[in-house]
Amino acid sequence: MSNGPLPAVVDALRMAGVMTWQILWSLILGFAISAVVQAVVRRATIIAALGDDRPVTLARAAGFGIASSSCSYAAVALARSLFRKGASFTAAMVFEIASTNLVVELGVILALLLGWQFTLAEFVGGPLMIVVVAVCFRLFLRSRVVQAAREQADRGAAGSMEGHAAMDMTVGGEGSFARRLLSPAGATSVSHIFVMEWLAVLRDIVIGLLIAGAVAAWVPDSFWGHLFLAGDGGWSKVWGPLIGPVIAVASFVCSIGNVPLAAVLWNGGISFGGVVSFMFADLLIVPILIIYRKYYGTRMTLLIAGVFYLAMVVAGYVVELVFGVLHLVPAAGHAFTGDGGISWNYTTWLNLVFLVVAAALVVRFVRTGGVGMLAHMNGDPVDEPAHAHHH
Repeated sequence: MSNGPLPAVVDALRMAGVMTWQILWSLILGFAISAVVQAVVRRATIIAALGDDRPVTLARAAGFGIASSSCSYAAVALARSLFRKGASFTAAMVFEIASTNLVVELGVILALLLGWQFTLAEFVGGPLMIVVVAVCFRLFLRSRVVQAAREQADRGAAGSMEGHAAMDMTVGGEGSFARRLLSPAGATSVSHIFVMEWLAVLRDIVIGLLIAGAVAAWVPDSFWGHLFLAGDGGWSKVWGPLIGPVIAVASFVCSIGNVPLAAVLWNGGISFGGVVSFMFADLLIVPILIIYRKYYGTRMTLLIAGVFYLAMVVAGYVVELVFGVLHLVPAAGHAFTGDGGISWNYTTWLNLVFLVVAAALVVRFVRTGGVGMLAHMNGDPVDEPAHAHHH
């Protein structure tokens, strides 16, 4: 803890900066992989495969979600678009969950800041959450509620990142995956998607890092210890998955931006399952709940919130139990929160290499008219620019 307001602010900014440097290369890598996949997987293929809520269809929805945008706002907007075009509501929600909780960049950043056990927990807990959501919707979601939600969705109320979600920048034409990807149009499509994805999540990443840095620098460990019932044995494991999503909702941080804060909470004493449930709650923050209400109406929003919260808590409990039995829960208090500084190591070399890759993609983006598309990122989805699809 620093003495005086100015040293405290400097300390918080320093921690945020060090955490940024620690995860920079993995962000670039993750968004590059996502851009490559999105450049060759056609949107029409996704919609045609998600017309019902059978297990095989939901598995496809999860797979498409993993290959899609990691921006929570874009994922929510795209899920509504899929629903309006014929996808089942359950499949759209599964797509949304997978696209924000099972993407490559999230797993890498979790490993860097918290440890590989948390990456494994995320990819075990994510499918568990999807199963719980699917079962609950099958039991409690009535056709009249779905119909009312579809009527509300068809009104086209604006949310956030509508234009970004509507842009289909896949490479047109025939040919194999590699042929389309390695063509000039493929390179252009990858660069456009890469830059758009960065701009879509940049706000949340910056806010998440700043909040994490401030919390790590300013909030005493004793506060977290009391909040998380640290040292109370089994009660802390019961309480963690219940309080984790509540903290996420209150933080207003979604997508990858909540990973740095998760590291701070883990060092503060929240249970292993609590971290897992906290990470899954990126789709329940207040701004997104407001968007759900615009998209689907109040009744469906309440159902989404209740089912999602239950699924997060169940996933947290199951992961806590299974990983505890298998002795995979790491020692608490060892997450990376930026207090170690920057050194000349493999992270620095990887950052330099991937910064070159990012620079090349940005140059391609600028030279191929990408700047003109930026105005459409938060626009109305019906105003999708004509050159969004690359031929």
